[in-house]
Amino acid sequence: MNSHAHDHGNVAATVNGEAVSKERVERLLEAVPARDHATRPEAFARAERQRRRWATQIVVTDELAQQACAQRGLRGAGNCATSHDGAAPDRPPITAHPAELGSIVATALAHSPAARTLLTELEREQLIPEEAAWEYYTRNRDRFLTPDALRRGVNPFHGATDADFVPYDHARAGITAELRRAAGRRAFFDWLDQARVGVEYAPGHEHPGDPSHPDHEHRH
Repeated sequence: MNSHAHDHGNVAATVNGEAVSKERVERLLEAVPARDHATRPEAFARAERQRRRWATQIVVTDELAQQACAQRGLRGAGNCATSHDGAAPDRPPITAHPAELGSIVATALAHSPAARTLLTELEREQLIPEEAAWEYYTRNRDRFLTPDALRRGVNPFHGATDADFVPYDHARAGITAELRRAAGRRAFFDWLDQARVGVEYAPGHEHPGDPSHPDHEHRH
């Protein structure tokens, strides 16, 4: 777990020497409504503390992505939650289910143009060997039944013929794109794990799973 920075007034975290303001965290909290509405005061206070730490992680991810985009010469957009002109950013649908990404990464991708830009670049960089695409096709035959075979209730693993399946040459582009997206997500997670080493948090803005604060939890 990263070391914690001293709280210098308006700073929620320091990312590779760059200050991330508490205002950025507050803007994100306003843009993402709370999921739970605790009724007891102590439960509400705890939930809000954890939500602020969770939001800090998203803003930190945005800052890290902006820095990575700048280093790579990519044109990422402005801060998460709002762009430079204050308008809400375009939010293309996230193809992976949030459970596959974790709530921090899924929300960062939904609100951070820079994170989406970086993910797209990481996906573009992935090279998928022909052997990997062919193996996927042969191991997942049930996914490549023709519409007619599906209507007839063909069992892809018993009694099916070649005519019951979409030909590999027709399926290859989609398979490669899917494998490239999966590899890009793994590369994004690897990048984020390494990039977080350069982050220091102000008190009250630590990672939600940091065991050094009493409310820690490991929900990502």
